Amino acid sequence: MGSTNPPAEVSIEVFPYLRVYKDGTVERYAGTEVALAGLDPETNVLSKEIVIIPETGVSARVYRPNNFTKASKKVPLVVYFHGGAFCISSTADPKYHTSLNKLVAEAGIILVSVNYRLAPEHPLPAAYEDSWGALKWVASHIKEDGNLEDWLKESVDFEQVFLLGDSAGSSMAHHLALRITESDEVRDLKILGIGMIMPYFWGTDPIGAEITDQFRKQMVDNWWLFVCPSDKGCDDMLINPFIDGAPCITGLACDELFVIVAEKDILKDRGKLYYEKLVKSGWPGKAELLEVEGEDHMFHIFDPNSEKAKSLIKRLASFINQQNAPVV
Repeated sequence: MGSTNPPAEVSIEVFPYLRVYKDGTVERYAGTEVALAGLDPETNVLSKEIVIIPETGVSARVYRPNNFTKASKKVPLVVYFHGGAFCISSTADPKYHTSLNKLVAEAGIILVSVNYRLAPEHPLPAAYEDSWGALKWVASHIKEDGNLEDWLKESVDFEQVFLLGDSAGSSMAHHLALRITESDEVRDLKILGIGMIMPYFWGTDPIGAEITDQFRKQMVDNWWLFVCPSDKGCDDMLINPFIDGAPCITGLACDELFVIVAEKDILKDRGKLYYEKLVKSGWPGKAELLEVEGEDHMFHIFDPNSEKAKSLIKRLASFINQQNAPVV
């Protein structure tokens, strides 16, 4: 005889990522796969997991080329924030693991990929606070105070730190770079650049392709309203950097900004708007915008072996290493 228990009732469906049942159970459809850290034979990049904030269990996956030794020269550090609409994926996601192995191999850097907590179990701003805590942990290596990681101590040039994020991770990189200027705990980090890969910014009033693409506009609206329950809706300053009351972007604590958008991405126009407003704001740094033709959101994560994905990784590596480029 089959079970007589009634099926669990669904409380909310967040297409295409997850559903939440009325008993509080969360069922994710994507971003749940796991790739183990270790030596990647294709790229010869080594990675390992470390807990960086024991109080909350926030961890990171740290990457380095396997041929690094204590005698190797100091190299740039990338602090990376993965995407997933703040509610799916992790540093162990095979798609991210593959992509970051390729970036580390191409750029010859140390990379810290932050495993922040996800909504709805941990609604925003938990992810932002976790990522801020990760930056403070990185900065603690300068004064050699606290829970330190040998790979960072031995190989990182803390005068060459970059914040990189894709999608939701770009939003966090933006807010962290504004917060740095007001904090003594992180001010010793020299943030040379920020790479925003198909950034996830949003707003209530549609712009660009959002005006005609009502289906995807509503879908992205629903994502944000789910992960950030606030009375500001899609005009919360966490997701709309240009709403009244949001911090002025001229305070962005970096020398250079690289914004990458994809032609078919519904988020494209917000990324372009960010770039344009920053350039016109009086911010003293250098900004660059790249639009990848014929591609959609996060194409390089879903198909890392495509020619355009390989080209994007090379551009990111060049952005990170331009300070080390020989003067011709």
